[in-house]
Amino acid sequence: MRYFFLGLTALLLTSCVAARDTNGSSDPLAGLDQRDGFLNLHVDTNDGRVLVRLPEPGEDGVALEAIHTARLTSGLGSNPVGLDRGWGDSGKIVIFRKRGGKVLLEQPNLRYRASPDNPLEERAVAESFAPSFLASFDIVSRDGGLVIDMTDFLTSDVLGLQQYLKDADQGSFSLKSDRTLIDTDNVFSFPDNAEFDVFFTLETSDPGREVATTAANGKTATLIQHHSFVRLPDDGYVPLLSDPRAAAIEEVHYNYSAALSAPIETRLARRYRLQKDADGNTIKPIVVYIDGGAPEPIRSALVEGAAWWGEAFTEAGYPDGYRVEILPDDVHPLDVRYTVVQWVHRQTRGWSYGGGVSDPRTGEMLKGHVNLGSLRVRQDRMIFEGLLGAEKTGSGDLDDPVQLALMRIRQLSAHEIGHSLGFMHNFAASSDDKASVMDYPAMDVRLVDGEPDLSNVYGVGIGDWDKVTADWLYGDHTPEARDAILDAAYARGLSYVADSDGRSSGTGHPDGSVWDNGTDAVATLRDVMAMRAYALDRFGPDNLPNGWAQSNLNAALVPIYLYHRYQTAAAAKSIGGVRFDYGLAGEAMAAEIVPPARQREALQAVLSTLDPAALDIPDTVLNRLTPRLGSFSFADSDRELFRASAYPAFDVVAAADTAADLTFDALLHPRRLSRLVEFHRRDASNLGIDELMVRTRNAVMGFPREGRQGEIANAVRARFAYALVELLSGDHPPAVKAAADLTLDRLRATLTLSNDRTDQWLADEIERMKAAPRSAKSLIPAPKLLPPGSPIGTAGFHVSGFHDK
Repeated sequence: MRYFFLGLTALLLTSCVAARDTNGSSDPLAGLDQRDGFLNLHVDTNDGRVLVRLPEPGEDGVALEAIHTARLTSGLGSNPVGLDRGWGDSGKIVIFRKRGGKVLLEQPNLRYRASPDNPLEERAVAESFAPSFLASFDIVSRDGGLVIDMTDFLTSDVLGLQQYLKDADQGSFSLKSDRTLIDTDNVFSFPDNAEFDVFFTLETSDPGREVATTAANGKTATLIQHHSFVRLPDDGYVPLLSDPRAAAIEEVHYNYSAALSAPIETRLARRYRLQKDADGNTIKPIVVYIDGGAPEPIRSALVEGAAWWGEAFTEAGYPDGYRVEILPDDVHPLDVRYTVVQWVHRQTRGWSYGGGVSDPRTGEMLKGHVNLGSLRVRQDRMIFEGLLGAEKTGSGDLDDPVQLALMRIRQLSAHEIGHSLGFMHNFAASSDDKASVMDYPAMDVRLVDGEPDLSNVYGVGIGDWDKVTADWLYGDHTPEARDAILDAAYARGLSYVADSDGRSSGTGHPDGSVWDNGTDAVATLRDVMAMRAYALDRFGPDNLPNGWAQSNLNAALVPIYLYHRYQTAAAAKSIGGVRFDYGLAGEAMAAEIVPPARQREALQAVLSTLDPAALDIPDTVLNRLTPRLGSFSFADSDRELFRASAYPAFDVVAAADTAADLTFDALLHPRRLSRLVEFHRRDASNLGIDELMVRTRNAVMGFPREGRQGEIANAVRARFAYALVELLSGDHPPAVKAAADLTLDRLRATLTLSNDRTDQWLADEIERMKAAPRSAKSLIPAPKLLPPGSPIGTAGFHVSGFHDK
């Protein structure tokens, strides 16, 4: 067995002269608290140091190899910044190597590899790509190994928090060494891992808004940084080559020993090690622990959703290979021995995400870690109250918004745990009748006989696609049998659309979208618009629980008004759309352009979302949207509200401007327009960019200008012009810019003939912007930024691990 030692505030001691401790002893370990395990630790509880005894190094100077990972035991609490409780990296190999009179902590470059069967070839690759020296330690003692003081490394900014905050426009922070110290009560060494908590204090004189409003003292933030050192797994794990059809999360490296006829890129599927003993029982089942800090009834919903995966593992041949428990109170949630679903609080709602720690050499998962944001479920409840009313809230009935939101929590638990198990998103699942929990599910509420139908709000249980991928990833199969599993799944109509082809509004696969529903995205958009109109017509005090301030209706209205946002983007993907799969050479389907009639049907449906009649709000609703009482609290924010241009009155025109911008963002996405150019070039019967521009301009200019909806029509016209200027000012293909330019000219010519002063103003605005489109882009008035966290706003993709919604 090899051992390892870690320590706090660095003492610059040499290997020749050992400093005396406070008791006058020459033994640097005298009086220290010894904690043996994978790393033999000696902890100075008075001065906050941790010393580590490494084994004697081999001929290559290597004393110990391990996996190191760092995360945050406690975070900032800001969704826009993202430094959450539980946030961190997915693990890296580190080597403690003696070089001269020091020990270096080295990270080998495993992205580029060669077969160890040829040491010279392996050396050639190693010397071609740089490793990283992460830390340097003086040798404190040679008694029984190499004793080093790990304090400086443990208290260093290994997660790059200072740069992270700077990149997030939160200020230039410095690490305060006098307030950064190891929590010696939370330093542990177990047989296969060692765990450390460190109080980590950052300070700035000019904090950004997010730090200023979430940290107790806006200029100083103390987080807790956690380190884990893990014993390298043994050689019993067999890596699994990934398959592009299987939607597995991958560990990717480049193998320079590959034959000339083979690719050097190697993709390994990430998964846990599941093996059976002689009696057929699982040797080490996957156990998912639910954070006991989640309150009831949320905790039970998390357990129930997590348990769904048991069916998939049973069908994969491991009925005892997966189970769910509550995390014991005395277990640190970042201890690598535990796969944990952690309940995380932030100032505002936002994303949840799943990931964990893996062996970078093989893709073997060692620890799963899921972060679930606590405020999203409240947002879901509010959306159901906006659609259905709040009368049943808390009743426990099937139409209780709380119970409906808990259905979403079960699905979310299964989804994020799916990432920690090794599964990617499948954004085609909603088009396959909710075939996977790995899609982003929109609440599916539609009108049947004029009333909301709640019979199919969310999928329940694991989906058919999930069973297929679990069997492929975890079943004991030959390569040929794994191929057969996927072949059979695709043959019966299941499909897969990855993040890269489903997340952005500019992607073109008609079946791959986020937060959408239905096998027919265009028909579902019409259903969604009908449900939206139903809810808006009835919106008012009944959409809030009794006793709530009426001003809360402003926040409750936003997700109802934008209820169509994601289904609009889903329908738009048929415009310039192309269907394809990720099949292997010789087996993949030929790409199929969406039929012209279908594209034109989708265009008509998308343009209907711009109709001022749909974007208006009844006066009976507007008269209830009173302003909230002001406060001096920095935590107060309008981020959940529409732009208050007409304060204290609700500004329908500003809300319509935001909604129109969402539609134009999907409809006039440069990649969509480029595909229209290309597909029309191939076949003139396909919808082309010129036809799309003409039909969009005619729709926008054809909206009635009389009455209460005239100003909404003006806002839609202006936003259309701004969208065209953005196309003209961007680095887009000539055909896209030429179409935007021509459409602006025609739009301006029509406006010039009008006697309406708003039309004249917009005509002059177009002329001004066309004269200098690149500089004009910065002057385009932006619509109200959407609130943080889908399904209303989008915070973007996440950093390390497998991230999400």
